[in-house]
Amino acid sequence: MYRGGGGFAKPENALKRAEELEKVGQKQAALKALHDVLTSKRHRQWQKALENIMFKYVALCVELKTGRLLKDGLIQYRNSCQQDNVQSLEEVIKRLLKLAHEKAEEAQKVSDEALAVKAAEAEAGGGEGKTADELKEVEDLDLDTTPEDLMLSYVSGDNTKDRKERKDVMPWFKFLWETYRNSLDILRNNSRLEALYAMTANRAYNFCLTYTRNTEFKRVCEIIRNHLANLNKYADQRDKPDLQQPETLALYLETRFEQLRVAGKLGLWQEAFRTVEDIHGLTLIGKRSPKPQMMAIYFANLTQVFWISEKYLYNAYAWYKLFNISRAYNKNLQERDMELMANAVVLSTLSILPYETKTSHGFYEVELERERAGRVANLLGFAVDSKRDAREALSRSALLSELSAKGVLKLATPEVQQLYSLLEVEFHPLDLCNKVQAILEKIEGIDTSMSSASPIPEILFVQFVKQLQHVSTLKMVHQISQVYTRVRLDFISERVVFFKFGQVERLLVDAVRNAHLQVRIDHRNKVVICGSHTLESDKVKNHLSLLAKRLKKVMSMINKDAVDQSKQDRRTKAIEEMKNQVENEHKRILARKVIIERRKEEYEQMLQEKEREEENKRIQLEKMRAEEEKKRLQTESARREEERIRRDMEEQELEETRALMEAARVRGKKFELKEGEKVDKVELRQRAIQEQIKERQEQARKLQRLSKSMDHFERAKREEQVDLLMELHEKRMEDDLEYQKKHKEELLAKHKGKWESDLAEKKRLEKLLSEKEVFKAQLLEKREEFYRAEEEEMRREIEAKKKELKAQRILARKKEYVRRCRAEEELRMKIEYEEKMRAEQEAKKKAEEERLRILDEQMMKQREREAELDQRRSYGGPPRGAPEGDRWGGRSDRGPPRRPEGGDRWGSRPDRGPPRDDRGPPRDDRGPRRDDRGEDRWARRGGDEGGPRSAAFAERRGGPDDRRGPPRGD
Repeated sequence: MYRGGGGFAKPENALKRAEELEKVGQKQAALKALHDVLTSKRHRQWQKALENIMFKYVALCVELKTGRLLKDGLIQYRNSCQQDNVQSLEEVIKRLLKLAHEKAEEAQKVSDEALAVKAAEAEAGGGEGKTADELKEVEDLDLDTTPEDLMLSYVSGDNTKDRKERKDVMPWFKFLWETYRNSLDILRNNSRLEALYAMTANRAYNFCLTYTRNTEFKRVCEIIRNHLANLNKYADQRDKPDLQQPETLALYLETRFEQLRVAGKLGLWQEAFRTVEDIHGLTLIGKRSPKPQMMAIYFANLTQVFWISEKYLYNAYAWYKLFNISRAYNKNLQERDMELMANAVVLSTLSILPYETKTSHGFYEVELERERAGRVANLLGFAVDSKRDAREALSRSALLSELSAKGVLKLATPEVQQLYSLLEVEFHPLDLCNKVQAILEKIEGIDTSMSSASPIPEILFVQFVKQLQHVSTLKMVHQISQVYTRVRLDFISERVVFFKFGQVERLLVDAVRNAHLQVRIDHRNKVVICGSHTLESDKVKNHLSLLAKRLKKVMSMINKDAVDQSKQDRRTKAIEEMKNQVENEHKRILARKVIIERRKEEYEQMLQEKEREEENKRIQLEKMRAEEEKKRLQTESARREEERIRRDMEEQELEETRALMEAARVRGKKFELKEGEKVDKVELRQRAIQEQIKERQEQARKLQRLSKSMDHFERAKREEQVDLLMELHEKRMEDDLEYQKKHKEELLAKHKGKWESDLAEKKRLEKLLSEKEVFKAQLLEKREEFYRAEEEEMRREIEAKKKELKAQRILARKKEYVRRCRAEEELRMKIEYEEKMRAEQEAKKKAEEERLRILDEQMMKQREREAELDQRRSYGGPPRGAPEGDRWGGRSDRGPPRRPEGGDRWGSRPDRGPPRDDRGPPRDDRGPRRDDRGEDRWARRGGDEGGPRSAAFAERRGGPDDRRGPPRGD
């Protein structure tokens, strides 16, 4: 019997052992061996052999239907491979689900075949066969046996045979369901396994959809919802998925959308609504909205959820959202599809009752209703203030106004537009229902099939008919109440062609209870009384306002010319005012546009900065986690290595101790080692050595006594054997001589016979000797000719190859020569060009230096003249050679120079033009740039403004010259 597999040194040995046990029918023992290997501390690190072991382990667990051991093994394998090879775990999960599905389908097939055989036998016997689906009769796969089954098993006998198929099929489906649940628990909340988690969830949804498992589908949704809640609750988990990442959020959203689709097909609308809330919560977590295709599916399912729950207002808004998304983003949508979707939007809006149903009366109920309305508005994508009631923002009148403003009514078919006009615009108190009935019949005949580009395959207009009939009935009764004060019951019954009066009465009672109509039904007199005594003032007020509006309209019709002229004057005045304000308005709009763009840029920069900071934080957090994980793995590896070494040493000591005890036991010494008892190996070894010494001494004494006795015995035996051996030798010599003689005669006779047969064979073959020589000569001649032809061909090929190689060498030498000549020519031209450029630069440099030298000389001369002029001016005399009336040394008719008109302070002529600036770009090797004109240049070179020379002049003059005015600031 197998006693465990934890002691295998290599996993391959455990796999071989499990296969051997499986062949002999011990599958439970094989499973136990593989389970011990998976849970052993020796094999915590992933290797390829563990994957093969896991495949065999999964197959055995499926065959034996052991869910607990399967979950334990998967957890151990996940811990081993999630850091090294996640793909291996994915393959194992896929193999597990495939095997479980195959087993379940095989059991279902066998059960169906057995039921078919029983049904055929029942028909042949005249009875009824039981062909119902046994799987659907079990509501919950988690329950082992229902009380009804126990009662039936005790009180019935024939039904037990009929339920045999269920006993064969249901265990496999229970195991398949348990497999899905365990797989989701194992793969949850792990960033490395999120793709595998999504795949497993989708397969679980398909399982529930294929076999119509409503209870299991609810549990799968609850399991996934709890996983997400735990993910948000425990933020310090290792390998936690980051929902801020687009790829992770996309996987979670795709899973929820698949869940929403399956919930719609199973008809679980409450679960579908909870899934919608989950999707909305995930969209709030992510920074980007989902794809338009997903949002179209989202709102398409919302329309079904709200219609089933009889929330017609929210259903209409969902249709409107779906229509807007499809028109904005679905470029492949056909015009026919847009028309049908517009019809659905308008019909769903008209199906809303013209009053709000009041289902809550207490304060807490009202608050709950208000909170629920806010949640639904958020699900529909409307941002409603928490202080404002969402029921005021979402209303029938607001939606109808928006449909008219956005042009949705114009896209609908003429029948739908006519229905809108009848219910919302026109006034037909007597035949409204008849006209609506005719239009509804036309609408039911419209083809509702959509193209493949549409998010929904078909729109059923029939579902709106009954609700439109209710709205039409209420509209007609409301219009009748505005015209009549009292009408008979049969008068209303004749005009309401949709329902009997009992149904009409229920509609009226509900409308009166919600304060939409003001009527009373008098069954005694069989009349309907319109209006109420408590609200006569409101009625009179409405009539007076209506009379005033109509009188105003009559006055405008009487004084049409004056009214038209007044309108024209007002229009002209408004146009003039508009023209005067256009420019200012245009400027204001442009300024506002600039402000808006700036704010947008600032907001985008703020968002980018925030995203960058979050990304940096995330990267740092990931680095810290990676470092912590690396340290943890290193610590864990060191700890495991220490444990392994210590365990190996203990095992080695234990083996040596057992070997010593076994050796002692063989020698007759009995040592019993109890479980958990520690034995001193040194003591055992000393005792064993002493025993060995004693045994060797005893053995030596025995051998000495034995050698003496054997010596005496051998001598006596040899003395007795001498005569017998001599006789035996003589007899053997005679026998040998006789055998030799006989063998020699046989050999001679055999040799003579062989010689005679060889002579006869030689005489027979001498006839062919000449022909053999001729054939040999011909063969050698042919081979000689072939060899010479091959040799000649090889010489020709060698000569041709030599010529070809020689030509190639010559061509290569020519190319190399040309390349070398070109390179030398290019190098020579480059050197010449560089020398030429260097010479030009040196010439330019010399010319520039010469020009600067001349300018410096001119400036020195000018500075000397100015100094002389300043000196003469300080003594009050005119300069040399100047006329008497000219202070500046020029002609008396010119006057002093005026710098604002083009001259400079040095008395230069104004007609010189602008200062020259032809010195080229500034040179970096000459220090800071000097201007050709201006006071700054002189200040840098020691001019008027604080230079050393100006200070010397001022000191010579006895102080600064106040007559020159303040220094220039430019």
